[in-house]
Amino acid sequence: MTNQGKIVELDVREHLRNKWDPFKLIMDHVKELSKDDQFRLHTTFKPTPLLKVMRLKGYVNKAEKLAADHWLVTFVHKSRRDLLNITEDGAALDTEGAETDAEREPEVFELDNRGLEPPHPMVRTLSKLEEARPGDRVIIHNDRVPVFLIEELSTLGYTYVIEEQPDGSAIVQITKH
Repeated sequence: MTNQGKIVELDVREHLRNKWDPFKLIMDHVKELSKDDQFRLHTTFKPTPLLKVMRLKGYVNKAEKLAADHWLVTFVHKSRRDLLNITEDGAALDTEGAETDAEREPEVFELDNRGLEPPHPMVRTLSKLEEARPGDRVIIHNDRVPVFLIEELSTLGYTYVIEEQPDGSAIVQITKH
């Protein structure tokens, strides 16, 4: 009989309503998961950038909109995709356009995240990185050095350059590989 693991629930809706960045809290929970566990995250929106981060960490997901401001996203390790009834094909990364990536010129995307409250700068940046293709650069301008984003970029293997500005803001150039 296969081990079913435990179900870990985390509700970050109150964090988001208070404009607190829940990313570190979420990643702290993820670090404690075993391959047999299910992680159920309650949030106020579909966390598209987080889905990508989790995919890179070896997780697949099922996202359900329960109410206008309530999403339930269930994550399981890809080896346990059967728990979500996800097929191998359904969880595959999008490879559309892969043949032309080597032939095209890299694009540069610029995001001005100044004045936005957390977690919006990080969400915008990770979302744009998800849309970008290998070789593209995303240049962001934030009110300050985005410490949690930098930590995640390092974890995901992105290269980046930080330019601190005289006014305390920071420009970060990120290259997608």
